[in-house]
Amino acid sequence: MSKTERLVLVSLFFAVALIISVVENSLPPIPGTIPGVKFGFSNIAVMYVLFFVGKREAYAVAVLKSVFVFSTRGFVASVLSLSGGLLSITVMVLLLLIFKDKISYLVLSISGAVFHNIGQLVAVSLVYSNFYLLYYFPVLLVAGVIAGVATATLLRIIMPIFKKFRLSNK
Repeated sequence: MSKTERLVLVSLFFAVALIISVVENSLPPIPGTIPGVKFGFSNIAVMYVLFFVGKREAYAVAVLKSVFVFSTRGFVASVLSLSGGLLSITVMVLLLLIFKDKISYLVLSISGAVFHNIGQLVAVSLVYSNFYLLYYFPVLLVAGVIAGVATATLLRIIMPIFKKFRLSNK
């Protein structure tokens, strides 16, 4: 894949991530859930970039998403997006390096979602200097597993559509 094709593909998936994020943020909260808990469906685009384009590009999309969040929702939301996104991608990259082709998208997605929540929890604890927020961890752990399963399921369903954009192997 040429540099131009790679740039266009990453830009396309960054735009997809932003659109999904805007739509998800405009939806009412899920009844019976804790405020702020979301599925994080925009991470489907980031995961696709990680799996089929490259690690650097996935990090770039996560950073650009955080810049977008900063411009639309402010500093704290941006820090949460950045910390969760970078930790999530790092854990998925490490798992891919360790287990190579022996790890499923489901396990990667759940791990990414759980560590996204951990990254956000650590960041919010530091921003607000309140380590009592760590009591929120069990809730975020369960939410991460549920979000990871939902994200992996959707990724499986829409993978045939995304594969049309795949120009060649890494």
